[in-house]
Amino acid sequence: MKKDEFLEMLAKKGGVSKKEAGMMLAAFTDTLTDCLKKGNAVPLPGLGTFEVKHQKKRNGINPQTKKPMVFPAKKAPKFRAGKALKEAVM
Repeated sequence: MKKDEFLEMLAKKGGVSKKEAGMMLAAFTDTLTDCLKKGNAVPLPGLGTFEVKHQKKRNGINPQTKKPMVFPAKKAPKFRAGKALKEAVM
């Protein structure tokens, strides 16, 4: 599904224009990003939880040169689907 198709469905279900649906999606995305940057988890009942996962430094091998390398520690966004979403998709 393309973003345009998603916005059309969202607008229809929400009873708003496609432009307003796009603005709300952008506001949601920006707000979610700001919360995750601060390290906060964002639970959305019926959908799931967005959170930041801390990944430790780890060792690996460069597949081209076969030389050992180190992957630095980093933070990555993570989404855990909620029970209602899991059951709806099954």
